[in-house]
Amino acid sequence: MRRIVLAGLLLLAPALAALEGKWTPQQMLQLDPAWLKQQGLALPPSRLWDPARGRGLLAATVNVGGCSGGFISRDGLFITNHHCLFGILQEHATPQNDIITNGFLARTREAELRGRTTRLTFPRRFVDVTKDVLAAVPKDATDAQRYRAIERKSNELVAACEQKPGTRCRVAAHDSGVQYVLQEMAEIADVRLVFAPPRAVGEYGGEIDNWMWPRHTGDFAIGRAYVDGQPFHPEFFFPISAKGAAPKDFVMVLGYPGITYRSLTADEMEERTLFFGARADVYGEWLRLIDEATKGDAAGTIALASDVKSLANSQKNAEGQLAGFKRGSILERQRTNDRAVLRAHPEAAVAYDGLAEMAREKTQTLTRDFLLDRLRMTPTSLGANGPKALVFAVAVARSSLERQKPDAERDETFMQRTIGRVRDQLERMQKSFYAPADRAMLASYLRRAAALPQSQHIAALDDLAPHLDELYAQSKLFDVGERLHMFDETPEQLHARHDPLLEAGFALDRELRAMMERRDRWEGTSSRLRPVWRRAVAAQRGRPLDPDANGTLRVSFAHVQGYAPRDGVWYTPQTTLRGVIEKHTGTEPFNVPESVLRAAPKALDLPVDFLADADTTGGNSGSPTVNARGELVGVNFDRVWENVANDFGFNEDVGRNINVDVRYLLWLLRDVQHADELLGELGVR
Repeated sequence: MRRIVLAGLLLLAPALAALEGKWTPQQMLQLDPAWLKQQGLALPPSRLWDPARGRGLLAATVNVGGCSGGFISRDGLFITNHHCLFGILQEHATPQNDIITNGFLARTREAELRGRTTRLTFPRRFVDVTKDVLAAVPKDATDAQRYRAIERKSNELVAACEQKPGTRCRVAAHDSGVQYVLQEMAEIADVRLVFAPPRAVGEYGGEIDNWMWPRHTGDFAIGRAYVDGQPFHPEFFFPISAKGAAPKDFVMVLGYPGITYRSLTADEMEERTLFFGARADVYGEWLRLIDEATKGDAAGTIALASDVKSLANSQKNAEGQLAGFKRGSILERQRTNDRAVLRAHPEAAVAYDGLAEMAREKTQTLTRDFLLDRLRMTPTSLGANGPKALVFAVAVARSSLERQKPDAERDETFMQRTIGRVRDQLERMQKSFYAPADRAMLASYLRRAAALPQSQHIAALDDLAPHLDELYAQSKLFDVGERLHMFDETPEQLHARHDPLLEAGFALDRELRAMMERRDRWEGTSSRLRPVWRRAVAAQRGRPLDPDANGTLRVSFAHVQGYAPRDGVWYTPQTTLRGVIEKHTGTEPFNVPESVLRAAPKALDLPVDFLADADTTGGNSGSPTVNARGELVGVNFDRVWENVANDFGFNEDVGRNINVDVRYLLWLLRDVQHADELLGELGVR
């Protein structure tokens, strides 16, 4: 097999060259083993993943609740981030038993807490189905027809793959169609929480420290996977290295990064900056409204804790993307790169111009589409983050309409394989429903919709604003039992209820379908043009490319090292417990738990967090960070502020991810929690 000799990287003199790339399992045997050994890898690449055998250490990498994680014991223990299992904490927390604040430790397996809607998947095999998918596209297809043909063939492949019980499959389009890969994942529906530290550890520093360095956060949690009521026994798991990570160490970050934009042209990147501007503005206002609505109300604060975390993280990310664009001159650099590709490969100009025209078209409806998107559940994001009044209404209306169709013709979210999860989520969302905050968010949403240009008017919302009090007082959608009953009703039965909020749901569903028709056409355009452009880029660079992140399993190779955020400043790559204590003020978000304060004096030099130059993004939350031998040394949980915009292009000078050192976890379990049985299962004392 031809080896990738990553020419630009191999010629770099420094031993700690930044190793850009989120590599797929299929690329493991294409990577040059001599280059990987030179960087520090002590395993043959085939140990990570052998495509011929469909197995390897990467099979220990799990996807849980949209985050990454990794198996760490023979009895199904897995590690991820505190915020990734936060939903289970929220599900079981009460004002009288506030495990969100106090943390949780199951000292017996019987005490472990099950997450009702939490699912865990891990890889079984990956199959290149590019020829099969493209063969299904008629030669004279329009872009919309092209997309539908690809979708139909993908659905057929997924349906055949999922004939096996306990299987979740997906056809992933790498870079919009350079390659199509059928990924077969084992799915486990019984996921239980074993350990989560107190919130003051798992979220230490809060939004003040979010995306920042130096960091002192213990963002980890441990769960266990069960099958048929018994602990699951994975074929592969990551042994824990009690040595942790040290400066200059080679490490790998394994996980399921969600989305990056490096395959886009400069015009498309510019359109994305408008998207991030809308996100920062809207989410910022919603966070302020939630804060005002929940002040002094413990029940409301607990109910919305997870929503606030998600909105705040996305809002700050958007601000970081925009700041990074300006600081790094990303658009200017991308235009220069685009011109270089066009000079070398003028035959790609037609594809380039077509992608630019698509970007201009997207810009025209961006604000409207952003608002509508906040109401839409998808297979990978069941928790739409708009006002729940509208989310409930749209989901119920869409369910009634989609269930009238043959399964193969349904919206993917409402197919038989997925619709049960939507129903479960609509039930679970009751825990995070708080009417005063939701009403304030809906009023904000309606104001923004009313301010759209006449050409972008959303008529479905016209009659809601004057009647908000009545809607929240009278609609049965806010009663969880009634809502679930409605979810199974026909359109005729729902219309017979004469519920204005439900009627708005049907009208909004029509708006969403029109939006998705445009997007289907854009997806078809992208699948036709982007592969042409990406092949030209690869040829101009003289090396293969790792595809943009799309929620599929990836590996990033890295080293532990610091960075210079600005002139005259150098950040070392590790923090210690001493820094945790130095930041302690006794008030949130720097309020160290008393149990940690008591144990800290004997462990002030204990490593807490460390930096590496891994190529990560959203979705890598909870990714196992392993050493050269595949042993767990940390858990990825964030990026530095200067690196937020790396979704558009890797910057080796400031491209750093933040990991919690496994030694901090072990110390908390041993010296603070005295969790001897759990430590024994992990193979450490």
